[in-house]
Amino acid sequence: MKRAEFLLTFYFLLMISGILYSETSSDQIRLNQIGFYPQETKNAVIVNSPTDDFFLVNKNTNRVVYTGVLKQSKYWSYSGETVRIADFSDFNDRGEYFLLIPGVGTSHPFKIEDYVHQEVATACLKGFYYQRASLFLTPIYAGNWWRPKGHPDDEVKVHPSAATVERPAGTIISASRGWYDAGDFNKYIVNSGISTYTVLSMYEHFPEYFAVLKTNIPESENQLPDVLDEALWNIRWMLTMQDPYDGGVYHKLTNPDFVGFIMPHLASGDRYVVQKSTQATLDFAAVMAQANRIFSEFEDQLPDLADSCLIAALNAWNWARQNPDSVYDQDRLNQYFSPKIHTGEYGGRGFTDEYQWAAMELFITTGEDSFLAITNPFADSDTHLPWWQNVRTLGFYSLLHYRKDIADVVDTTDLKRRIINFANWFKEEKDRSAYAVMMGRRSWDFVWGSNSNAANQGILMIQAFRVTQDSSYLEAAIANLDYLLGRNATTYSFVTGYGSKTPMHIHHAISVADNVWHPIPGLLAGGPNPGQQDGCPGYPSSLPALSYLDDVCSYASNEIAINWNAPIAYLAFAIESILSPDGKPKTTTQVERKKFQPRSFFLKQNFPNPFNSMTKIAFSLSQTQRISLKIYNVKGELVRTLIDNELRPANDYLVEFDAQTLPSGIYFCQLKTAQGEKKKYKMLLIK
Repeated sequence: MKRAEFLLTFYFLLMISGILYSETSSDQIRLNQIGFYPQETKNAVIVNSPTDDFFLVNKNTNRVVYTGVLKQSKYWSYSGETVRIADFSDFNDRGEYFLLIPGVGTSHPFKIEDYVHQEVATACLKGFYYQRASLFLTPIYAGNWWRPKGHPDDEVKVHPSAATVERPAGTIISASRGWYDAGDFNKYIVNSGISTYTVLSMYEHFPEYFAVLKTNIPESENQLPDVLDEALWNIRWMLTMQDPYDGGVYHKLTNPDFVGFIMPHLASGDRYVVQKSTQATLDFAAVMAQANRIFSEFEDQLPDLADSCLIAALNAWNWARQNPDSVYDQDRLNQYFSPKIHTGEYGGRGFTDEYQWAAMELFITTGEDSFLAITNPFADSDTHLPWWQNVRTLGFYSLLHYRKDIADVVDTTDLKRRIINFANWFKEEKDRSAYAVMMGRRSWDFVWGSNSNAANQGILMIQAFRVTQDSSYLEAAIANLDYLLGRNATTYSFVTGYGSKTPMHIHHAISVADNVWHPIPGLLAGGPNPGQQDGCPGYPSSLPALSYLDDVCSYASNEIAINWNAPIAYLAFAIESILSPDGKPKTTTQVERKKFQPRSFFLKQNFPNPFNSMTKIAFSLSQTQRISLKIYNVKGELVRTLIDNELRPANDYLVEFDAQTLPSGIYFCQLKTAQGEKKKYKMLLIK
């Protein structure tokens, strides 16, 4: 049979079958499980296809809308696979689709539409809200993942390693707010540095977009862009980590040991600020210099904040210059001080890149070229992909953004050439890769947190695109976002809650302990890591691109971290902003109401539960209404009225229930509205 006759016959059989899409998608078809932009490249990777043809099918009508031929086979050594690419880039009709490969099966469904990544990008930024310390996360903003306030950190001890005459060991300071760093509950300045810079850069690079974006956080109704409100939660904590007497910055705020998989409000024990380090102080100086530039625009809403950030940055710079080799070496620290500290180290030796990053940010902010003269950030011809231990390139990105303002001091042509050459080096890998991605350009791309490498490669492409307007860089950036959202050898979309196959068992204390089946949404898993340092059994392979395990014990491949969420949020939002028809998000009120539309009320499980005499009942009202809150025994008899048909405004409430006069047993708490809506939870009183 001739090829044309075969295709017509096969197409006819597809149409009359009436059943094309299988809810069980084939793992041999790897693609972005969220979707594609109408005018941009659309690729899927097919493993071991027995045929040459592929079909694009409308999911709603079961009609084949496009046929194509798979590209020539290529071998990807990182996964040990021979694959072919299905390219349907010239199909632009908006809708929901899936791919059908004869002899293989159907793909995960996906959309072709404008703003296709706005929702997942917003979720990745919202992930920082779920990592907030010192805050009661209410149902109105956190949904099923609400939780009581954890780690107020208003009584933190100065560790002996950080003691000074003015602040001797044991001194109590307040260091509230901030983001939990990863799956644990500690807060680290070094990792906060690159993370906060990246979040701030979203606004700094795309202000028109973020001026109107709403993410449904408690501050969403104020006059500050939500992305800056989120960054400010961590910046205010960072400011508390600076010793006001000398300008040095404590390396981290931590428990002596990791506390395990419990909810934050149950994690007790002393917390400490530990040793000032040159590395942390310089990272702090860089971020505060950047913050000054940004928050200067909002002096009316935040008086004196910008000035405070700049003063803090300059004091930190001066301390670092006076203490150039204050290394955070945890093993050495534990030889001399107690209690011993066994949490994340974020250490390093040699702080040239930190000096250069801080100098570039301070130069841009102050206009003083002496910062550049001191550090000479252009002396080294090498350029490195940013991560927490190598941050100089972040300064290059900032200089590029302000290139028109600094051209009389900095050779911006050479700076531009440096970034473009570096971007080209990665883009070459994308052009020859079997998966058409940049991952694998370096042998160490697949390491602990490899997904942050993919995201940071994409950010590099965004910077190259912004200074050249060459669409091949944007295409490369989108390719790596495709990788993170499903076009990879593991077949996972690595962002929790987004895609048809996403991580369900991330190494994240809150997601494990909150008794909610699904993990907190919008968190980026670490990704393939052949190092497998956790020793967790069950990894499917030791090959670099396959060495990923969706298991709680796999902290080497399945933990989350703020410095991984920040670059994927930046990457997805940058692409959205660039491809948005007007450079702005889709009407955010529509997006938010669709995803976050609250019920008229939320009642959550009392805590503690079981309880001895005293417990607290939390509920939220999303609109003003009359409500009753009552307690019943197992017989259905009313035993206590806590609120009786009271008119309450929209707010979050916490009501104490004193059961001292009641016998041990099972009770029920019921919240009921005047409209008849009600919710009931079981409580266990044990005396």
